[in-house]
Formats: sequence, C-alpha cells, structure tokens
Amino acid sequence: MLQALDMYWHEDCLKCGCCDCRLGEVGSTLYTKANLILCKRDYLRLFGATGYCAACSKVIPAFEMVMRAKSNVYHLECFACQQCNHRFCVGDRFYLCDNKILCEYDYEERLVFASMAYNASSLAHIRRQVSNLQVCPRPKTA
Repeated sequence: MLQALDMYWHEDCLKCGCCDCRLGEVGSTLYTKANLILCKRDYLRLFGATGYCAACSKVIPAFEMVMRAKSNVYHLECFACQQCNHRFCVGDRFYLCDNKILCEYDYEERLVFASMAYNASSLAHIRRQVSNLQVCPRPKTA
C-alpha cells in the first residue's frame, strides 16, 4: 500500500495519468495539477518552464538534466570551455568570465593578457626578454 494525497493506494493503482508508469517505482514524489496525478517527468514536460542554453541558445526542455553556473543554464553536452571546448569532468574548476564558462587554463591565460594590456611597460619588458633569448646548442652525446 502507498499513501498519497491523504489516501491509500495499491501499488498497481497509483499511476501517472500520462505515461501510466507506477509511481511507487519511479520515486517518492508525485505531482498533481488539473486533477491529474503525474510523475515528475510528465509534470515538467506538461507544466514546467523551458529555458535556453547559455552556450548554444537552443531550447532546453524542462525535464532535461542541466548544468548551472550562477544564472546560466547549459545542456550537459554544452557545458564545456567556450574558448577551447574542453568538456568538464567532475571536480574540474571552471570560471564564469564575461558570461562565458572557461577552463582554468584559459581563464588564467585571459588574466595574464588582461594584466599585460593594463601594464604596457611589462609587455615591453617581456618583449625585450624574448628578443634577448639565445638558442643554446644541445650537448653532444658520445
């Protein structure tokens, strides 16, 4: 027996009004609207809000799994560095910069170039160092 909506139900009788799945088998929550008893997927499909992916600008259905970065929402396959397209794995650091997600390497590279742009003398110093580099011959092996 299952208890839902202040009533008791046989496991075979408590079903989604759309897909007819047994609600006791798909989780511990159910949704009701307009006198319908629904599973989560059908509720979101019928009444959930859709959104748009911050990377590709295509529609994300309400029932689809997503990744979020602050207020931005992404398809799982779109959650990648928007500079080098590196797909993020669990535990990877990412940065939201100018409303784009970046991997750690591209974010740090952007910071270096930004600091050089603000400090022209350091850029000139780096150019002098690079131009003074000498190529050292490889040691000969016997």
